[in-house]
Amino acid sequence: MYGDDATVRRILTDLGDTWAVVGLSNNRSRAAYGVAEVLRRFGKRVVPVHPKAEPVHGEQGYASLQDIPFDVDVVDVFVNGDLAGAVADEAVAKGAKAVWFQLDVIDEAAYARTREAGVDMVMDRCPAIEIPRLG
Repeated sequence: MYGDDATVRRILTDLGDTWAVVGLSNNRSRAAYGVAEVLRRFGKRVVPVHPKAEPVHGEQGYASLQDIPFDVDVVDVFVNGDLAGAVADEAVAKGAKAVWFQLDVIDEAAYARTREAGVDMVMDRCPAIEIPRLG
């Protein structure tokens, strides 16, 4: 497991409420859509990042992290493992305080790079599961 409960709690409660969700579109059958709903219920601003750059849950979408014209606190990654490392690097470059790789998204080298850059990271976990679990 990558990211202990203390790190998970810090990301969910202390690092800020603006979450960029990479891979979020209006496809309701995708996990990103449901997780974004849970994040919103818990007071997070959810910014969709997807090539279509479509609005989701009433929030303007962007094609990439670099296109977002404001700071983001956490980058939540719903892309497959071979693309996720580049997203983590973009998150660090953007100044995110944390990177969160969803269940089954694993890139140990990206985890090491992100942590070396001083950015909190959780990998292979889901905030929609962790929020209620941590209370």
